[in-house]
Amino acid sequence: MPQEPYRIEPQGLDDYLDVMSKAVFQSGMSWKVVEGKWDTTREAFHGFDVERVATMDEAEIDALANDTRVIRNRRKLHAVVSNAGRMLELEDEHGTFRDYLRSLDEFWDTLKMLRKDFKFLGDFGGYYFLFVVGEEVPPHEEFREQIPVAAGRR
Repeated sequence: MPQEPYRIEPQGLDDYLDVMSKAVFQSGMSWKVVEGKWDTTREAFHGFDVERVATMDEAEIDALANDTRVIRNRRKLHAVVSNAGRMLELEDEHGTFRDYLRSLDEFWDTLKMLRKDFKFLGDFGGYYFLFVVGEEVPPHEEFREQIPVAAGRR
């Protein structure tokens, strides 16, 4: 069983993209595999410099798809690039990305909004993301108990 993830105080979009991308890669994967490749994944994605990642082109994604430093799932690689662009749009629209995250009052609404706005971010990935970046989330046990009820909204 993995340890509880650490929490951070995001200093900017790059930190948010780093945490969200980890959630994307953890979807359907062993957390040990993702953790083991995270430092080299961070290198491959230019330190998760959100503006740089958002402008990565198909040739760069092709190179990553052949790079053993990363998890070479092409759909997830594309999702990271797409999510970087979406973060920039939302920060522009809301003033800050934190303001975007706090634009709704209720956790389940925020989770639903994240799932709509970002690729490869499901309920558990969204919960992980919000927890790590220091947003308010219900206790994990409560979240796990409520997910079947809340998931009925799909």
